[in-house]
Order: sequence, then C-alpha cells, then structure tokens
Amino acid sequence: MDSLPKPRRSFKKPFAFPKNCTYRPLRQINNMERNLKLPADQPTYFTIKAPPSLLPAKKYSDISGLPAPYVDPHSKLRYSNSDEYASMQHMPSDIINGYLTLRGHTSAVG
Repeated sequence: MDSLPKPRRSFKKPFAFPKNCTYRPLRQINNMERNLKLPADQPTYFTIKAPPSLLPAKKYSDISGLPAPYVDPHSKLRYSNSDEYASMQHMPSDIINGYLTLRGHTSAVG
C-alpha cells in the first residue's frame, strides 16, 4: 500500500521561533542580567524603573469611567456622551469639585 504525503496547508503553520531567535525562560534572562553587572540607571527586563511612555495618557470620563473625548469648558469635567453631559448640567458645584479632586485637578469651578 502506497501512502501519499499529506497536502501541505499554508494556513496551518505550527508555532516556531525564528531561526535567529533563541528561547530563554524568565529565570535564565534574570540570571543573565544579574551577571552582566549593568549600571543601576539602565532599565532591564525586570526593573520597575523604565523610561516614561511616549504615548499620551488616556483620558477617561469622571462620571462613568469610559474613554472621554469631551471636556466641559465650564466645569472642566470629562464626559463620554451626551447623557453624561446632560446629567452634569444639573450637578451642584460641591459634587463637581469632588469629582475634580478625585481626578487630581486643582482648579475650582467658577
């Protein structure tokens, strides 16, 4: 009985590392970095002190926590949709100041 080779399916690629890449577990990476005696200010794979991100910080709604593309020019609260804006119009200033202090914004509502 002559067995035919299975047809090669290009969409079913088995996982493989590139030929120039070597797999190293985290323990091995940690040991290599410790043995290199790098300066303290150079970030490594396991240091918490890494350079700051170049991406701008994301802005979220003060009321719902959703991504907020809008800011109320009067109260400086961030909001994500028209329903939140309508509810902000009826808020007293002490609640607005509470939202702003939670976010860390220091200017007062005027």
